[in-house]
Amino acid sequence: MNRINIICLGVRDMKRSLRFYRDELGFETEEKGDNPEIVFFNTPGTKFELYPLELLAKDICETDPPEINPGFSGITLAYNAETREEVDSLMLKAEKAQAVIVKKPQPVFWGGYSGYFKDPDGYYWEVAWGPRFKFDSQGMLIFD
Repeated sequence: MNRINIICLGVRDMKRSLRFYRDELGFETEEKGDNPEIVFFNTPGTKFELYPLELLAKDICETDPPEINPGFSGITLAYNAETREEVDSLMLKAEKAQAVIVKKPQPVFWGGYSGYFKDPDGYYWEVAWGPRFKFDSQGMLIFD
């Protein structure tokens, strides 16, 4: 087991989250509606999915669903940029889309440059550039 096929985010308001990811940040999808039951985005290497949070909890266990907690869950999502300027540009785009900027882009201890924002459901995204980041023809990150 050495791959991740889908990353699913449980969302509280599908319409708001779809607008944030598709219309504001530019994630690509075939979905044309504004409030679908489920949506998949076409991201290189892994599908990115939005699904109603309460239904996701019930899908895990209908008789004893996991508790839905606000706040930090101990997981982050990341977008790795090809340049420092791309980090700044994407963070500005996220801010215009009403994301909460948690950490403005800045040099970091590992030699790169990164910042964090929080989406409408409280999921944390890192946008980062690193001097060792390389990308293959599919846009997948390669570490030298």
